[in-house]
Amino acid sequence: MRSAARHSLLPLPPLAAPGSFLLHGRARLLLPQRARTRAASSSATGGGGYLPPLFSVAPMMDWTDNHYRTLARLISKHAWLYTEMVVAETIVHQRENLDRFLAFPAEQHPIVLQIGGSNLDNLAKATELANAYSYDEINLNCGCPSGKVAGHGCFGARLMFDPEFVGEAMSAIAANCNVPVSVKCRIGVDDRDSYEELCEFVDKVVSKSPTMHFIIHARKALLSGLSPAENRKVPPLKYEYYFALLRDFPDVQFTLNGGITTIDQVTASIRQGAHRVMVGRAAYNNPWNMLGHVDSEVYGMPTKRSSRRQILESYQVYGDSIMGQYGPSRPNVRQLVKPLLNLFHSEPGNGLWKRKADSTLRHCKTLKSFLEETLDAIPDSVLDAPIGKEPSIEGHFADMDTLLPPRYSSLTNGSYESPALVTAST
Repeated sequence: MRSAARHSLLPLPPLAAPGSFLLHGRARLLLPQRARTRAASSSATGGGGYLPPLFSVAPMMDWTDNHYRTLARLISKHAWLYTEMVVAETIVHQRENLDRFLAFPAEQHPIVLQIGGSNLDNLAKATELANAYSYDEINLNCGCPSGKVAGHGCFGARLMFDPEFVGEAMSAIAANCNVPVSVKCRIGVDDRDSYEELCEFVDKVVSKSPTMHFIIHARKALLSGLSPAENRKVPPLKYEYYFALLRDFPDVQFTLNGGITTIDQVTASIRQGAHRVMVGRAAYNNPWNMLGHVDSEVYGMPTKRSSRRQILESYQVYGDSIMGQYGPSRPNVRQLVKPLLNLFHSEPGNGLWKRKADSTLRHCKTLKSFLEETLDAIPDSVLDAPIGKEPSIEGHFADMDTLLPPRYSSLTNGSYESPALVTAST
């Protein structure tokens, strides 16, 4: 039985009926209910009614906060969501203020908490504290190349230099929670970037811990000389490493991450055999186009294809309900508006809307008033349009089988690979 879930944020409102209060860009007052809920949840596990994590939104610092995740969940019912990375020491030292860092509306399930750290005791303590919030998985950050992460306390991508420690860390995390655990990593770091070294990392972590899920960003990280932004573009993508891992570790689950910008690439990679796919900035920079296709195109589930007007109606109820929940201006209107600013990516009126948003944020006090003053910049034909069909492009990942590196056969535990298959492939 899982521990009681702690959700101190308001439940998400259901999608409003078309035109129920944002009528042609004009809002009328809805009175939000202010209530703090703590719901016991025995069904909030990955197997508790959620569809498998075929598609997830990557953890992104300063981006995938509660407000963005609320917007994402309003657009897609089935995408798995990740928190921003929360440093273990923050959780340990803020135990009297944990709701600010860990609480989320129950409707955000399925949701994964990403933790960062390199101290075994603090990782264990942080996981124990976070376990009370009933996340669906706990993930350890072993992939961030940012100097703020990799260069501070030796965690993030730098942890890939020490797979022995990562195995111990994952054991400590798993021992203090009752949900699956996972690692998010790169395919290599600096000059330790061979496929053999990647396999040695995975093999060591699996052999020393219950970890059976790795999120593989298919670029290596360069810890010196490149900014985090450059680390997302300069090192070449090597998707062949990811697909080789599927071959060589058939009992382990791998999520593909890095360079995926369209729903067509997502579905193509799954057809090629990818277990799961994680999308980062494309899901933030163009949330309607990316997330709006997930339920139907990835999961094959019916979607109401809600309009962006409906999405905004529901988001406004959420936003005005939690305004100032953690003290004056925490959160404030600007923080609540931030994830909305890409909702009309490349649409008519988008530029004007952003200019109006910039001036309106200087004086408006509620999300309702912000939307009242700005949404007339967006044509009704855009606000009310359902998600459109993306053009299909053939050829993604088509030649991957010819690019795979030689098999990895030096497994610590022989259960991952059939010796006959290794022999047959040499």
